[in-house]
Amino acid sequence: NYIFAKHQGGQFMLRMDDTDRERSTTAFETGIIDDLTWLGLDWDMFARQSERHDRYMAARDALKADGRLYACYETPEELALKRKMLLSRGRPPVYDRAGLKLTAAERDKFESEGRQPHWRFLLEDTAVAWQDLARGDVHFQPGHLSDPVLLRADGRPLYTLSSVVDDGEMTITHIMRGEDHVANTAVQVQLFTALGFAVPSFAHLPLLVGADGQGLSKRHESFSLQDLKHQGIEPLALAAYLTRLGSPVMADNITEQADLLHNFDIGGYGRASPRFDPTELQAVNGRVLHGLSFEKIYPRLKAMGLTDANATFWACVGGNIEKLTDCRDWWKIIYGDMAGIIAPDDQDFIKTAAKLLPQEWAEGAYKTWINDLKAATGRKGKALFMPLRMALTARQDGPELAALLPLMGHQRTYNRLLKKEA
Repeated sequence: NYIFAKHQGGQFMLRMDDTDRERSTTAFETGIIDDLTWLGLDWDMFARQSERHDRYMAARDALKADGRLYACYETPEELALKRKMLLSRGRPPVYDRAGLKLTAAERDKFESEGRQPHWRFLLEDTAVAWQDLARGDVHFQPGHLSDPVLLRADGRPLYTLSSVVDDGEMTITHIMRGEDHVANTAVQVQLFTALGFAVPSFAHLPLLVGADGQGLSKRHESFSLQDLKHQGIEPLALAAYLTRLGSPVMADNITEQADLLHNFDIGGYGRASPRFDPTELQAVNGRVLHGLSFEKIYPRLKAMGLTDANATFWACVGGNIEKLTDCRDWWKIIYGDMAGIIAPDDQDFIKTAAKLLPQEWAEGAYKTWINDLKAATGRKGKALFMPLRMALTARQDGPELAALLPLMGHQRTYNRLLKKEA
């Protein structure tokens, strides 16, 4: 929604659907605002549905006056039984409009028993169709949808009514949401028209699933924004990954939010459920970090305690990290007194490497050292470089040794090869 709005030069609204008193708390609202702020998604307009109750009641009264809202007295248990009976007969569980057939005496009897009505919107028996920005042509035949409940028995509006009133009065032009809302949209198209509003454009996108192909649920709890934040995921990386997920466009060359607008096409997403893969997200996270300049990253390195970090350090390690905290590990490897790992079969090789080590890492010194080491030992390729890397960093991967060793300096490199204390 945010990227589409910015791509079109439009405005993005944050609206709190907080009419459910039990589930709508200040803590939940604060959490949503904090999460969006962390993601870098600012908004141009803000509204709370709890402050617009009078507008929903005005819409209620207009629908009643037009004969499009009618009272129903079934209990939840009675409605569930009706649905079960229809399904057992192989029929769609569409409400039978029994509320429309009640006499005044029947309504009085229900209310004398203490029943309060819920209110349904009377759908017209006409087909509903729209051109979906993500799915293409969408078409619903009449009789396939139940008249939706717009107001609870206690008079509170449901999502269907409040969202349509808000979208209409706030002149919302585009609504993007999950494909599980397609049937709701068919209902809302009629409701927009009944209330005299222009019908917005819609895009219904497939729902994310986990890497295992199963729907996201509590077992994927490590996908919460708080957990991703604690794992070191960059907000820009998460935004880039989600924006591109399910589309043919790769999340590459992203260094600022404006880059997400390039090649963005709401119609370019596939119909299959995209898989949220933490491994892929980590890779995107690394690519985003790799593209950041030292000027952008230094304040964060400083906040981590790496006050002496410079552009040379970032140029060396920046392309080899998946999260920013990895820089702290490389700082310890480069400047700390850590011990490397030397296999028994590599002892003599490493001693020779120490003996041939140049006194200064001047230009060309690393290449000369490696050539001398090849000539002295006959080793090359992985048999040459991997023992050196393990002895100097205790890791099998990382920055090029040619960039790493000048930062370590001659003495630290020499001591580490010979496993001496600094």
